[in-house]
Amino acid sequence: MTVILRTVGEVRAWRGALPAGRTVGFVPTMGALHAGHISLMALAKSRAAVTIASIFVNPLQFGPNEDLAKYPRPIEKDLALLEAAGVDALFLPEVADLYPEGASTFVVEESVSGPMCGAARPGHFRGVTTVVLKLFNIVQPDLAVFGQKDAQQCAVIERMVRDLVIPIEIVRGPIVRESDGLALSSRNVYLSPEDRAAAPLIHTSLQAVKAAFDAGQHDAGALAAIGRAVLGQDPRFTVQYWDVRDPKSLAVIDNVGRGGALLAVAAYLGTTRLIDNIVVS
Repeated sequence: MTVILRTVGEVRAWRGALPAGRTVGFVPTMGALHAGHISLMALAKSRAAVTIASIFVNPLQFGPNEDLAKYPRPIEKDLALLEAAGVDALFLPEVADLYPEGASTFVVEESVSGPMCGAARPGHFRGVTTVVLKLFNIVQPDLAVFGQKDAQQCAVIERMVRDLVIPIEIVRGPIVRESDGLALSSRNVYLSPEDRAAAPLIHTSLQAVKAAFDAGQHDAGALAAIGRAVLGQDPRFTVQYWDVRDPKSLAVIDNVGRGGALLAVAAYLGTTRLIDNIVVS
C-alpha cells in the first residue's frame, strides 16, 4: 500500500524510520500520471529498495501566460496508478509546505538552462531547480529518476547535482511513446482530435533527421533544416526551436562528432506546446 505523506515532517519521519542501508529511489512528478511516469517508477524500483514519488504542481516553473490553473490534477487516478505500480510512498505537499510566506531563496543554473526551453520560457528552470533541490533536501534519496522526454531538464538537474556536490545519482528513463510515435505527455489531453492526429509529425521530423544522420549527413545546420522542413509540411505547427546540440552541455555544435548529438524540438500545435527529442551517435 502506498503511504501518503502530506508534510515535510511526515516525509522526514518516514525516511528516518527506514532500516539503515536501504536505498531510496525518488520520482518527482507534477501528477496527471501516464505510462511514461509509471515506467520511471518501475526503473526506480529496479534500482532501489524503497521508492517514493511526489506530486506537486510547481507554480514557480509556469510563466504568466502558461497553464498553471488548468494543469490536470486527477489525484484519485494518480493514487490508483501509484498503488498498482507498487510505489511505497507518495509526498503530496501544498504550496505553503515548499514555499513558506516570504520565501526569497532560489536556485539558478546559468549555462545548460539558457537555450531551448530556457530561452522560450524565461524563469522556468529557476523554478525547476529550486523545487527539485527542496525535494531532494526533504526526501534525501539515494537516486532520483527523471524522464528523457524532458532532456534539457535532465541536463540542468545533472549539472546542479554536480555543481552543488549533492550525493544523489540522477537516472534518466527512456521516452515512452504512443503506437504512432507521439511522446507521452500530461499535456496531450489538451489536443483536439484533429491536432492529435497531426501530432506524430514531431516524431516523424526527428526520425527523418536521424535517417539523414545515419546516411552520412553530420552538418548540424543541415540536419536541423531537415527537421524544420518536415514540420513545415503542416501549417498548424508553430516551431519554437528545432535544434542539434551537444547532448550534455546543450552547446551549439557545427558538426555531429563522436560525442553524438541531441536532436530536440519544441512546437505549438494549436495552443498546446509539445516537446520531443532523440539522441544520435
